[in-house]
Amino acid sequence: MAIVIIRQDGKIPEWKEALSAASPSTPIYSYLEEHPKEAIEMALVWKHPPGALRPYKNLKCISGSGAGVDFIFNDKEAPLHLPITRVVDQVLAKDMSEHVIGVILAYLKNLYTYKVDQANRVWKPLQYKRMGDYRIGILGMGALGVVLAKDLLHFGFPVQGWSNSKKNIEAVRSFVGQDELSDFLDTTQVLVCLLPLTENTTGILNKTLFQQLPKGAFVINVARGGHLVDEDLLEMLDNGHLSGAGLDVYQEEPLPVSHPFWAHPKIHMTPHYASVSDTRSVVPQILENYRRLQAGEPLLNLVSKERGY
Repeated sequence: MAIVIIRQDGKIPEWKEALSAASPSTPIYSYLEEHPKEAIEMALVWKHPPGALRPYKNLKCISGSGAGVDFIFNDKEAPLHLPITRVVDQVLAKDMSEHVIGVILAYLKNLYTYKVDQANRVWKPLQYKRMGDYRIGILGMGALGVVLAKDLLHFGFPVQGWSNSKKNIEAVRSFVGQDELSDFLDTTQVLVCLLPLTENTTGILNKTLFQQLPKGAFVINVARGGHLVDEDLLEMLDNGHLSGAGLDVYQEEPLPVSHPFWAHPKIHMTPHYASVSDTRSVVPQILENYRRLQAGEPLLNLVSKERGY
């Protein structure tokens, strides 16, 4: 039995080194090197090339190396009948929470506006906003959303969340399902998208949703680019209904240099690096699942094929 690492971001050596250091007796291969494909029973993947899993006839598990697994379901040649696992990691969740809180604070204290003013040599003091006066609404109350909600409470923000099932978090109002989405949006001044990307959530950040937010709302998308309808965001920013947006993810990555997001004064971008799986934190759960696979035991952090996450 062996593990193959399949990813396209140049980080295969880093993951291979971390896995081998933690379990020297485990055969670990890059899909780019010569390796015994018949021995591969676990594939550790991140945005792998479509069809890259096809050669592994004895594969028993597809292990995503991050929180999201939409890219696995998007591979039409992937053996989706096999168990699929994802990463659930407190370090990853805290990194995401810190990023989102940083974006929110920069918005409340006008730091984005001042950066533009600095470039234009404009001196214009603006009234700042206070944390306790702005209600944060989190779309998606999974592992990442729950950590963010608790951290926001610590800072004194009013917090509410929307999800498919009821969440019982002290001082966080829980909205559930389509019937309660409008009420959730109507009282959200800063919207944070942390949803998994599925058929039901693709394009959810659209004009219809934005119109239900209060005038002047700020939107943050740190989930997937597929959640956002780019043209609708631009329209709602330009007509003044939305005051700004903080984006870390995009329909196409890297974002083409011709895309209007680059030059828009109300859009504040980061290059899909809000939260990245730390090998030191994640490798132990990957290897635990490898051990469980060998022993025929239930795997950790299994993905629901029906829900897509």
